[in-house]
Amino acid sequence: MTTRRTRPAPRPPEGTPPPAELARQARAVLADAVRIAHWAADVASPGTAPPTPQALERAAAALGLTPAQVRAGWDRARLAGLVELHGDTVRPGWRLRAWDRDDSAVLRGWVALFDAWSLVHAAPRDIEATTVAEAVEAVPQVLSLLQLSAGPVTVPALLDLLGQRVAELHEERCEVAYGPQLPAATATGRPAQDSADLNALLLDWALEGLAAVGALTLGSGHATLTPLGNWAVWVKLEQICVAAQSPAGNIEQSAADMLLGCARLTPGPARAEYRAWLAARPVGSAVAELLAVARGEDALLRGLAFEALRVVGAPAEPVVRSVVTDVSLRPYALLWLAEYEGTDPDDAQEVLSREEATWLWVDTAAAVADHGETGLLVRHLDSAVQGTVPALLDEVRAVGHPRTVQVLVALAAAHPDPALAKAVRRAAFQVHTGGA
Repeated sequence: MTTRRTRPAPRPPEGTPPPAELARQARAVLADAVRIAHWAADVASPGTAPPTPQALERAAAALGLTPAQVRAGWDRARLAGLVELHGDTVRPGWRLRAWDRDDSAVLRGWVALFDAWSLVHAAPRDIEATTVAEAVEAVPQVLSLLQLSAGPVTVPALLDLLGQRVAELHEERCEVAYGPQLPAATATGRPAQDSADLNALLLDWALEGLAAVGALTLGSGHATLTPLGNWAVWVKLEQICVAAQSPAGNIEQSAADMLLGCARLTPGPARAEYRAWLAARPVGSAVAELLAVARGEDALLRGLAFEALRVVGAPAEPVVRSVVTDVSLRPYALLWLAEYEGTDPDDAQEVLSREEATWLWVDTAAAVADHGETGLLVRHLDSAVQGTVPALLDEVRAVGHPRTVQVLVALAAAHPDPALAKAVRRAAFQVHTGGA
């Protein structure tokens, strides 16, 4: 017998305030957002929530703020998960309901805002989206330097690091130009001076955005992490270290490989892997990569991708809401949104229509058929909403899932009841031939 050595619980850097103090600071950063969230959820009538012009004026008058402050606070409330939009109706998010009593909910809300800093502070105009995305991807290294320095860092030092990281990203993507080049040109094809000026502009934007969410303070020619910012960067670095040291560490893998690596983990360890993988990437690109996997043909990865998106939380909400019109993703997106909005996972299925629930049943059966055991596919029959096999087969044939035939054939081969297996095979044949 061997004794398994467990990693001791990590301690925050010396001088980090206790959670209660960090939560107090987070509440101060989001004070206006909380006031606006309460006003929108409790006072505003449907269709009048910010940023409707009339609602901006009403909220400004009621709260003693300017319309610009209301708009900024509303954006922060949404990004921090304080409010939820259901069509034209505003509802309080679970974090808002727990705001005064749950420090962990407050800190999670602030971290969601911190992760979305690039949405809080608009990027400079007339700069290509890919160039902005490179700067966002390079910012974690800038934050790491600030955290490790444990004090003010000069802007030139941060600019040098940003430029180096952007150049590394170009090399990783094989964007280095081949053949003769003028000495004054960089690997991107832009003149060196133009690249330096552009990086300086993007660094200023990033620092202002991070300051806007309370992650750092700006001085004359230097920047310093706030206690909140220092703690958040430490948490993310610690997540990366845990993943790198764990047997299941998938931090360097693509989204698809990471999800496959987590497929046989229990929910707790799987969520830890998701968090570590997400911590090592800009939230926007991580969400996009997970959704790209969800749109693929592997039903198992589709379900796991949405499990990982549950860990993302508020920053993923607008993107998940945007895919509810995609037939293959709609059931997963509706369940994600229902749970995000506070519905008990056991009751979330009620948000699906009969057709959507049937589609999800077939998709899940496809995942089991591809990756699971025979007995799981047979037991999957019990989860169907129809209640009887004949009713299930009728609705499965009508739903039009592209894997219907394969699922029914696999189920017929797996089921021990010959009569039921025969009925399932007949249904598979009818779907295959287009018969009734």
